[in-house]
Amino acid sequence: MLTLWNLFKAFGVATLLGYGGGPSIIPLYEHQVVGRYGWLDSEEFGRALAFGNAFPGPIATKLAAYIGFKVAGWAGAAAALIAVVLPTALVMIALSGIMLKLSGNPTIKGMIRGVQPVIFVMLAMLAWDFVKYAFQPMNGPVPFLPLLLAAAFFVMVQYYQINAVWGILLALVVGGLFMRGA
Repeated sequence: MLTLWNLFKAFGVATLLGYGGGPSIIPLYEHQVVGRYGWLDSEEFGRALAFGNAFPGPIATKLAAYIGFKVAGWAGAAAALIAVVLPTALVMIALSGIMLKLSGNPTIKGMIRGVQPVIFVMLAMLAWDFVKYAFQPMNGPVPFLPLLLAAAFFVMVQYYQINAVWGILLALVVGGLFMRGA
């Protein structure tokens, strides 16, 4: 029961403190899961994040469900998911009327603009942490295949406006064919 409470507390606190959506919450989840509770190590967390990003839907709920399940089975997955969804949904409902009335307020606009650089830094920290997994050279004929894959994905999405889903599918195929056991 203590483990379920810790899962709820870890994901609930991180979710409530993570302003800006799923990607900005990931460093907070990593701090709780790896740093505070030690449920996963950094490499396992990175693999869970990569795996979760291969599927559609919000990353926060996918990570919470996976980690909760790994730590405490189905009850752990439920506790972590409830912690991610319920508190923020209640806060959103409670504050939505207030925010609608104050949305034109210059102070509120300034607060939102002020927090945007912090969200940028949180996303940059996530990217920086993830680089060690994404660009690690591998054995084989093309040691920098992960880097080439990342560059191809960037060009496809940024310059050719190809839907990111196609890049993810391509990465899954290339990974399955050429990056096995790497």
